[in-house]
Amino acid sequence: MIKTWGHELGLRRNNLFYFLVRSLGYLLFRISYQLNIEGRENVPPGGPGIILPKHQFWIDIPIVCIALWRPVSYIAKQELFVYPGIRQFLTFLGGVPIDRLKPVKSLDSFRYVEQLLQKGDFIVLFPEGTYYPHTMGRGKHRFIQRLLSFQGKMKWRKENSIPFIPMGIQYVERTFRSRVNVRIGKPMFAEGEAESPEFTRRIMAEIAKLSGLHEREGKLEPQEIS
Repeated sequence: MIKTWGHELGLRRNNLFYFLVRSLGYLLFRISYQLNIEGRENVPPGGPGIILPKHQFWIDIPIVCIALWRPVSYIAKQELFVYPGIRQFLTFLGGVPIDRLKPVKSLDSFRYVEQLLQKGDFIVLFPEGTYYPHTMGRGKHRFIQRLLSFQGKMKWRKENSIPFIPMGIQYVERTFRSRVNVRIGKPMFAEGEAESPEFTRRIMAEIAKLSGLHEREGKLEPQEIS
């Protein structure tokens, strides 16, 4: 019998709830922001796939949700899942808790993400790991390395490789009805986990370009999670 890690962890996205929250969020954000979304055609019609957005403010998360037309699952820091009510809310929206300081404690969550990918799901991963307003943080390549390792284990090669899709988010001004540009880039691919440091550099450079930001200190180096 195959173990279902989502049930073991109490994780399960509710797609009806997801669409209801997305619709409400769309209405509220259209009132407060001028959203300009480009590049939706770069997201493949079916999964699996990894969405890699820029992370500047907490509102990036609902903006990513609005920018995509289908339910996705989100890698999120475990601190958000401490309180039962919030945990249930985030779970219904596809949240998957990860311990950023001690990834070994999140092995069940990693396995759950792998199961989602096998089912053809899209996973949202903020590669900077936390907020970097108006500048680029360094990409954390260990999770990307694990995803590429899983790709190798599944023998997904060439046309079956997992697409890593960069997403830029640019806040033009911080006023009422300020403009937010969301640009979804073309899918990027890598063959194996050995490529993860250089692949992460390429991803971060593309996110910087899509977000209208310069790379910090002219160079982006991948970081360890811990």
